[in-house]
Amino acid sequence: MNLLAIETATEACSVALIHGDELIARSEIAPRRHTELVLPMADELLAEAGIGRHALDAIAVGRGPGAFTGVRLGVSLAQGMALALDLPVVTVSSLAALALEAPEEDGTAILAVIDARMGEIYAACYRRDDNGGLIALDDERICTAETLVLPEAGMWQVVGTGWATYAPVLSQRLTGTLHSADGLRYPQAAHVAELAMREFKAGHVQAPELALPVYLRDKVALTLVEQGKA
Repeated sequence: MNLLAIETATEACSVALIHGDELIARSEIAPRRHTELVLPMADELLAEAGIGRHALDAIAVGRGPGAFTGVRLGVSLAQGMALALDLPVVTVSSLAALALEAPEEDGTAILAVIDARMGEIYAACYRRDDNGGLIALDDERICTAETLVLPEAGMWQVVGTGWATYAPVLSQRLTGTLHSADGLRYPQAAHVAELAMREFKAGHVQAPELALPVYLRDKVALTLVEQGKA
């Protein structure tokens, strides 16, 4: 089984390849350079594995939420590669991929939270299952840190840039004890690949044209009035 995964929803640009039982990846924090990095990263991984693109069985992609241009780029690249190679696509929540950046701890809830700019966050909560996967505890949403409502849990782990920006507010929204927090974590293609492999084995794949991005936000910029510049 050969599966290539792309994740470009945030400042982190990453590509991963599952080749048999091996997972290899490339990742770089590179705002505004995703376009120039993704395909070379993919080619490097394929060369390292000793296979060509036509040996791939599926393309996986982090479908967002995240930066509008980053999400659109990742999904577009996945669609294009899958169409060219006649492959299915597996879309994975970028928040779910981020949640797997949290340390493996039993009995904790995980808050994956991305700074959405414009005073808002993308957020979703998870718990690890017994097989290393994730169980969603609520729905993905966009909101302010002040209005975030979390499910009940005794202990929390928090990962993502939303914590770096809004830690004082988010710490007050937790419904239990904070076990760990890391605001320097981003969704990674390696975790997109891991989650996508589960979906692929379960038959949850899509035709390339049906692989859609998830933005959550309809509005992508503040007006001049909202920026205080009018």
